Formats: sequence, structure tokens, C-alpha cells
Amino acid sequence: MKKTILIVLLTIFLAGQAAAQDGLVSVKSNHDVATTANRLESALKEKGVTVFVRIDHAAGAQRVGQTLKPTLLIIFGSPAMGTPLIQRSRSIGIDLPLKALIWEDNAGQVWFTYNAPEYLARRHGITEMGEVIQKMEQALSNFAQAATLP
Repeated sequence: MKKTILIVLLTIFLAGQAAAQDGLVSVKSNHDVATTANRLESALKEKGVTVFVRIDHAAGAQRVGQTLKPTLLIIFGSPAMGTPLIQRSRSIGIDLPLKALIWEDNAGQVWFTYNAPEYLARRHGITEMGEVIQKMEQALSNFAQAATLP
């Protein structure tokens, strides 16, 4: 009962902070792109999650003479969580490890965007692993909060 109430309250709180569209969850950040990314990496490492790579799309654009507002992609994951999903549906390996896109919009607002695990499960026909998907969603929500909240 307490867990259900906590989830409802968290959902209401995040509704003002996050928007979901087409399988993507976007959470407003209270920090700039670099700070949000650094906070995410710290939170991931603290929980023992592997950070595989950090891709700076704006730096890539600059190298070819183009401009792009700050945009970082962080690829991270946990084989303990991902392997059972890949065992169930190999195709989900295209979407794992997980990714977070941290970007600045034209108005200067910074966003933390990730794929909704429930969407990924549906995309890859995974229907019977609800507990794993729920844990993944909770972990991503926690990481988003750690990276974006003051």
C-alpha cells in the first residue's frame, strides 16, 4: 500500500517535470547539459552501472563546420539487468545498453531523455518480464532525478 502511494505521488510530481512521447521520456533539468551529464555519470557509477561512452554531438557538428546546441549521449548499462531481456528477445540488443540524451532546446531548457522500458519491451515483443521492466523503469527514473533535480 505504501509503495503504491509513493509511486502515485512520484508520478504526480514527475508529471510537471517530465513529458512522454512516442516511447521517449523527457525530464526537465535544473542544470546545464555538462552538469546534468556529470551528475548522471556519478549516480550510475555509485550504483555500479557501467558507463560505456559519452558522445558529444555538438563537438561532432563543430568538427564538420556546423553548429548544434549542447547535446550529449551517454550509453550505460548493467548486464545483470539487460542479459535476461536479450535472452528473451535478441532484437532488444539493438536498444541495449540504455541511453540518455541530455540536450538543450532552442529556448535554453535542458532535457534528459531516455527510452521508456515499457515501450522497448512492447517493441521487442517482451510481455512476460514485467518485473524486470518495472525495475528498469524505476532505475531510469531514479537516475533522471539524480541528474536533473537541484
